Amino acid sequence: MKEKLEILVVDDDVKFLDALVIYLTQCGYQVSAAVDGRAALQKFFRKAPALIVLDIMMPGLDGWELCSRVREVSDVPVIILTARGQEYDKIKGLKMGADDYLVKPFSLRELEARIEAVLRRVRRSPDEEEHIFYSDGTLTVDAGRWQVLRGETPVALTSTERRLLFFLVEHAGRILPTERILEAVWGPEYTDQTEYVKLYVWRLRQKIEPVPEQPIYLLTERGIGYRFVGQQQP
Repeated sequence: MKEKLEILVVDDDVKFLDALVIYLTQCGYQVSAAVDGRAALQKFFRKAPALIVLDIMMPGLDGWELCSRVREVSDVPVIILTARGQEYDKIKGLKMGADDYLVKPFSLRELEARIEAVLRRVRRSPDEEEHIFYSDGTLTVDAGRWQVLRGETPVALTSTERRLLFFLVEHAGRILPTERILEAVWGPEYTDQTEYVKLYVWRLRQKIEPVPEQPIYLLTERGIGYRFVGQQQP
């Protein structure tokens, strides 16, 4: 039986929202629902859910803005649901910090599987990676303390960003194929979602690289994958 984790689902289609609530409750989750972004934001602060399932196209405060506001204060995983399947929307959602993306129509079993995969990824114990450590005086990655610093300033990372960086640092100097990164960080369900790695590396570069457009830590190995390169201490 699943631990009673709280999930917040947000969609302005009331019938669809009711179906999500019923199904996820039957799956063993505690479910809160909101029909618009403002109500969802209030419930987010009041209930502190373990995960948010979020529709994009809503009147007033839409899903993009809601995701942005949540990311200002929390690394809670977000799965975006939308009828808009264009590549631009998918990239936008992932760049804003969404952990996953499903295009309507989709099966409820697929949503359940995605929720389980995301929660499995973000709820792994830091003890599993406590041996991972890197510091050069400018960047510090300390998995044992679940911490990333630039100088002495903590870097705000989502759980997925942190897992990705830890995995790259753990294998510092080695070229890691995109498919291997996906399986290790996202899970075997995601091995064909190569854009996830590209976009999350881009997000990490904005946060840890001195000049994101000229990375010195997270290098692209064109046609293969990525590599973390350590720097000599000053």
